[in-house]
Amino acid sequence: MSKQITTILFDLDGTLIDTNELIIASFLHTLNHYYPQKYTREDVLPFMGPSLKDTFSSINPDNVDEMIERYRAHNLENHDLLVKEFDGVYETVKVLKEKGYKLAIVSTKMSSTIKKGLKLTNLDSFFEVIIAIDDVENVKPDPEPIEKALKLLESAPQEAIMVGDNYHDILGAKNAGTLSAGVAWSAKGRAYLEKYEPDFILDNMRDLLEIVGAVNG
Repeated sequence: MSKQITTILFDLDGTLIDTNELIIASFLHTLNHYYPQKYTREDVLPFMGPSLKDTFSSINPDNVDEMIERYRAHNLENHDLLVKEFDGVYETVKVLKEKGYKLAIVSTKMSSTIKKGLKLTNLDSFFEVIIAIDDVENVKPDPEPIEKALKLLESAPQEAIMVGDNYHDILGAKNAGTLSAGVAWSAKGRAYLEKYEPDFILDNMRDLLEIVGAVNG
């Protein structure tokens, strides 16, 4: 099976780059403006993964655009201060690229913010395709973003694996017909991801090399 994988799709936040503190801080900054002292760090963890529109619509459907604007302003202002790369990510992605695997980012972030994160962590030269929230009508777990990435890479679902830190990534992979890998460093924890039955769980991004057959080829 491993030798058949030619294409690897990555979520960005919480998977390749550690944006957890940035995201939590941006949610708390935004929500405390509207609902002072109501939300704690634990309260906002479930908001990590879904689109901002989905999250803020569930909180205050009449004020979604303003809340998104406030969130994004804080997020951009503090981006370079709080974002860092997860252990093993750069080396792993570099090896995969050198060995000829087709690589893409499939994220619910805006394209400009994705590129900012990739550049900050020196990952920007490795990805030939980036699918952002502004590229699709429907976000993960709908299969559209993954299917769009596969089409641009000229890959079939059977030869691809989606790597992510949230249930949206795993269910999106299942809906699109690709393999799935959850990352144990997810802010929501390994046990949470295991409930969605990914094909693999990575303890370190380097584990991916063996799964896709890159260690011997």
